[in-house]
Amino acid sequence: QVQLVESGGGLVQPGGSLRLSCVGSGITFSDYVMGWYRQAPGKQRELVATITDGGSTNYATAVKGRFTISRDNAKRMVNLQMNNLKLGDAAIYYCNARYTGWPVYNYWGQGTQVTVSS
Repeated sequence: QVQLVESGGGLVQPGGSLRLSCVGSGITFSDYVMGWYRQAPGKQRELVATITDGGSTNYATAVKGRFTISRDNAKRMVNLQMNNLKLGDAAIYYCNARYTGWPVYNYWGQGTQVTVSS
């Protein structure tokens, strides 16, 4: 059974920081591109950042320079360090695992709420 379990969400003031973590089980972690997506009320789910097994990263333009994604395959963990948070970053953040083989498929975590408010 595949599970992705997120943690680290919460309430933070604008300009603050949060660190999200996601631990995976039931998959060969290194076979997956790991990522974070977010969905705000009334909006579609959108990419935040991804990281390959080799450490190559990709960020949404809106978070470049503020967010950092990292992974630890030994711990089966992917993290998202979020700095200088803005009101527009408020959303439910979802951990994603995308299989790099064939057929391509995705697993999702249950989501963790990030609230940015003064």
